[in-house]
Amino acid sequence: MADGDKIEVRDITRIERIGAHSHIRGLGLDDVLEARAVSQGMVGQKDARRAAGVVVQMVREGKMAGRCILLAGEPSTGKTAIAVGMAQALGTETPFTSMSGSEIYSLEMSKTEALSQALRKSIGVRIKEETEIIEGEVVEIQIDRPVTGTGQKVGKVTLKTTEMETNYDLGNKIIECFIKEKIQAGDVITIDKASGKVNKLGRSFTRARDYDATGAQTRFVQCPEGELQKRKEVVHTVTLHEIDVINSRTHGFLALFSGDTGEIKQEVRDQINNKVLEWREEGKAEINPGVLFIDEVHMLDIECFSFLNRALESDMAPVVVMATNRGITRIRGTNYRSPHGIPIDLLDRMIIIRTIPYTEKEIKEILKIRCEEEDCLMHPDALTILTKIATDTSLRYAIQLITTANLVCRRRKATEVTTEDVKKVYSLFLDENRSSRILKEYQDEYMFNEIEEQVEDIVSILQPKREEDGSGDAQLMEH
Repeated sequence: MADGDKIEVRDITRIERIGAHSHIRGLGLDDVLEARAVSQGMVGQKDARRAAGVVVQMVREGKMAGRCILLAGEPSTGKTAIAVGMAQALGTETPFTSMSGSEIYSLEMSKTEALSQALRKSIGVRIKEETEIIEGEVVEIQIDRPVTGTGQKVGKVTLKTTEMETNYDLGNKIIECFIKEKIQAGDVITIDKASGKVNKLGRSFTRARDYDATGAQTRFVQCPEGELQKRKEVVHTVTLHEIDVINSRTHGFLALFSGDTGEIKQEVRDQINNKVLEWREEGKAEINPGVLFIDEVHMLDIECFSFLNRALESDMAPVVVMATNRGITRIRGTNYRSPHGIPIDLLDRMIIIRTIPYTEKEIKEILKIRCEEEDCLMHPDALTILTKIATDTSLRYAIQLITTANLVCRRRKATEVTTEDVKKVYSLFLDENRSSRILKEYQDEYMFNEIEEQVEDIVSILQPKREEDGSGDAQLMEH
C-alpha cells in the first residue's frame, strides 16, 4: 500500500469546558473521614473538609434534614470548592441544588417562591414500583409486513432462558420497538409487560463467534437463568419540585423543559406533601433529603432570612449549606449590623465551618493542579514566580494568568511556559493592588473626582440654609 493510501485513525474525545472548579472530584477524605493533604483536586483546608465529610455522611444516612451549615471565610479560601466537593461526594442519587444569593431577585416570581422552588428541588422522592418483565435470549424472530405496505404487521418471537423456551405473538406496538432497537437472534432482551418497552441488554456469549469482526461497543452477556417472566422492583427518583410542576398545570411536564414554571400555589404543595407522606407510610416511597447550597448568602434580605427560619423547621426540608466572605456587615433590608450579614436568630441555628487562607505550599499545589486541568506545561521556575504572585495578590488572579501565559507561550511556538511568559502577562494584566495604586496617582483625571467636587458644592450651598431652618438635611438626602 502506498504512503498516500494510509488511513488515519483518530480517537474521538469528548470536549469539556474547563470551569473554575472542574478539577474537583470530591472532598478527598479517606475511609475514616480524615482529610488527605492532596486528593481529588482538594488541597489543604483539612478541618473544613473533615467537617464537610461528616455532613455528607449524615446526609447519606438521612439524619440531617432541616439543618443549616455556614461556610465562612475570606475570599479565595475554597468555600465554593468545598460545596462542589460535597456535591461530587454525594453522587447523582442525592439531589444537590446550587444557587447564588442574588438569583432570587427576579421579576417573574417572588423571592419566597424562588426559595421554595430551590428548597423543593433539593428533596428527592424514591418511588418504588413493581413491574412484570419478560427476560430472555432471542432464539428466532419473524416479522411479516403486508405486501401493500399498509396495514398491521404480524410477528412472532421465540425467547429462551437456561431452563425454558417459549413462543410469543407480538403486538403492533412491540413490533415497532423491536424494529427500532434492531433486535435480532442472539440478543438478550427485556420486555416490560405494563409499558411494552423493549430493552436490549447485549449479545449472548453463545453467539460471540457469529461474526469475525465486532465493534468495541458490542456487549456480551450470559443467557438469563430461571423463569422467562419475572417480577422486578424499579426505583424512580424525582424531586418534589418536579412533582409540583407536573401537578400545577395541564402541560406541566413541558414547563420542566422550558423552565417557565411560574408561581405554584401552596394548596398544590400541601396536597403533594400529604400524598408523599402517605406513600412513605405504605412503603411505596422514601424521602431522600438532599443539599441546597446558597453562595453569597449576605445578598439575601431580611424577608428571605425570616422565610428560611420557618422553612428549616418543616418536615420537608433539605440540608441548607450557605457560604459568605463578609465580616460584620449590615443585614440587607435593615439598618442593623450582624456577623456575616445574617440575623442572629438564624446564626443560632447554624453550625459554622471556617475556611482559613492557604499557605504558600498549598497555593503552589493548587496552581499545579490547575495547570494539569488546563493542559498547560509550566517550568518549575515559572510556577514558583506564579506562586509568589498569588501570595502577594490573590489566588484567583494567579489562576487567570495560567491560561494567558499559556497563550503567549503558544504564540511563540513553544510548549513549556517560562518565567518570561509569566512576567509578560503580569505586565499586561493588572491586579487589584496595582490598579488601586494607579487610580490614586491619576485620580484627578477620572470622573469620580468630579462627583466629589459636586457633593462639596452642594454641601457648601446647603450649609447656610441648614443653619437657618434645619431643612438642608432633607434636601441633601434628596440630592
